[in-house]
Amino acid sequence: MRLFFTALMFYTRLPVPKSIDHSAEALNRSTVFFPLIGWIVGGIGVGMYWLCTLLFPPTYLPILFSMIATVWVTGAFHEDGFADVCDGFGGGWTKEKILTIMKDSRLGTYGTIGLGLLLAVKFFALQSMLTVESFGWGVALKYISAHSLSRLTATTVIRALPYAREDLDAKAKPIAQGITAGQLTIAAIFGLLPLIALVVYTTLWIYLLFLIPLALVRWRLVWFFGKWLGGYTGDCLGATQQITEVIIYLSFVSLLWVSV
Repeated sequence: MRLFFTALMFYTRLPVPKSIDHSAEALNRSTVFFPLIGWIVGGIGVGMYWLCTLLFPPTYLPILFSMIATVWVTGAFHEDGFADVCDGFGGGWTKEKILTIMKDSRLGTYGTIGLGLLLAVKFFALQSMLTVESFGWGVALKYISAHSLSRLTATTVIRALPYAREDLDAKAKPIAQGITAGQLTIAAIFGLLPLIALVVYTTLWIYLLFLIPLALVRWRLVWFFGKWLGGYTGDCLGATQQITEVIIYLSFVSLLWVSV
């Protein structure tokens, strides 16, 4: 429980017991709970959507408030990483320049455009998913699966690559020491359970095929980060989470569209 609350403290803005500290060991070991945090963030997003459907028409506003809820609960932690990656790789042509730009707290043109487009795709993907399929447990599990699987994918990057910076920045402090095979196995269980629950609930095994585009995008990102940086940074993990979350939404929408 101490490690879980440590992860909750680091990856969200949710309150935790005052006894929870910031020790390097606890932060590193708590990485296994990163996909489980996706259950919480996704659940809050689903809950906000359901609540807003009681107050507004089930079209744009509930989706928008749902996205706001997930951004707030994480403190835009991963969105910030995605924007920094857009700025770094958009404006830098060497490892040193890319890392310098990503560490800059200011938001540049590439980050602004990239983050805006990412949020737009996420919004319309969710809107399309909810237009074709009425809200229920199936939709809720899809939403939560996107959050848990995207965080699992980011966790696998830690296993695949070394840390790229010589200094430990705040975002990567808990995971710069890497992750063991045992820890990754635990993280995989947390990451895959919502998808498995979705398959069991809907009796549609085709949902497991969504792991294919997810694996392809993950492979490409690992290759890309390895080529330019020789490893990953905290921003790279945030970007991985955001990109793969959107990929999962698009996979759901594509399947719904083809089957209609």
